[in-house]
Amino acid sequence: MYFRKALEEIKPYVPGKSIEEIQREFKINNIVKLASNENPYDCSKAVIQCLSDVKSIASYPDNNCSKLRKVLSEKYNIKEAQLIVGGGSVEIISMIGQIFVDPDDEVITCTPSFSSYYSSTKLMDGKLIEVPLKDDAFDLEGIISKITDRTKLIYISNPNNPTGTIITADEQSDFLKKVPKNIAVILDEAYYEFVTDKLYPNSINFLNEFDNIIILRTFSKAYGLAGLRVGYGIASEEIVEQLNKVRNPFNVSILAQDAACTALLDMEFLKMVINNNAQVLNYMYGQLDKLGISYIVSQANFIMINCRRNGRLVSHELLEKGFIVRPGFPLMDDYIRVSIGTMEQMKEFIVVLDRMINGGIK
Repeated sequence: MYFRKALEEIKPYVPGKSIEEIQREFKINNIVKLASNENPYDCSKAVIQCLSDVKSIASYPDNNCSKLRKVLSEKYNIKEAQLIVGGGSVEIISMIGQIFVDPDDEVITCTPSFSSYYSSTKLMDGKLIEVPLKDDAFDLEGIISKITDRTKLIYISNPNNPTGTIITADEQSDFLKKVPKNIAVILDEAYYEFVTDKLYPNSINFLNEFDNIIILRTFSKAYGLAGLRVGYGIASEEIVEQLNKVRNPFNVSILAQDAACTALLDMEFLKMVINNNAQVLNYMYGQLDKLGISYIVSQANFIMINCRRNGRLVSHELLEKGFIVRPGFPLMDDYIRVSIGTMEQMKEFIVVLDRMINGGIK
């Protein structure tokens, strides 16, 4: 059997272990999953009601996600033709690779960042150019220095996954002015709802000046719809037209479309999630400071913690205590990424982490 050579450099995505896996492996009943940046407050009750009201799923969904695109266009005051909806923003990243990347073309991003940038590039026989983070954030000047006549795409994760750092509106504007207009810049804003820094860009405002940008957002995080897989992209009509050429038919289910529309209307739930995340994140800062454990200040719903020893070992020890976290990021071997759970969950977690790192002495 012959397979494409590009697949030799692609590894299947490995998510954080499920709660069921840990229960079986370690014979533990109470598991706290802090590995996948999911919403610890579930989703809006209105969404649950919406899903229970669905009468039939025997027909195919609306292929164009018309209702959802209409709601999003009104929310952002943009044209419906500027929107594309996918099975999570990951599907749109795959589409982007398909419409831009030819064999040996170059795609630039920073590392560590979201792994799908790598896989979508390699799948198209492209070459991913990775620039190390600078001060735990995207090195925009470093990216500019790597641009060649083979560069087709640039990925900016803002806030960056896994560090939670941002680039500001001024930094983004200066950067986009330096990037040749024939290079597409993907602004991956999967965690933008959680940002509290007032210097963070409103990327929608950049669309009129820069027609080479694609903004990616998702319902998986702040809205708590990870299990339904729905995300969206915002770009010029020209780019969206090309993306639709490679989009799979009926790619977003009836349930996902209805749930996303309903979630957008429940602002009280969204505010609760955002406020609680900020409160618990600040609690974590205070506790980590008190315990002498270093971390990276985050603008997302997760935090990178320096374990002062191999993060994979600490992660395994935490598994034995019922906490699932994420280790193993390039150039950050001593770190673990910890999703921000509820206050109760994080109070339990910090006690266990203190014992792991400090021996519970401090």
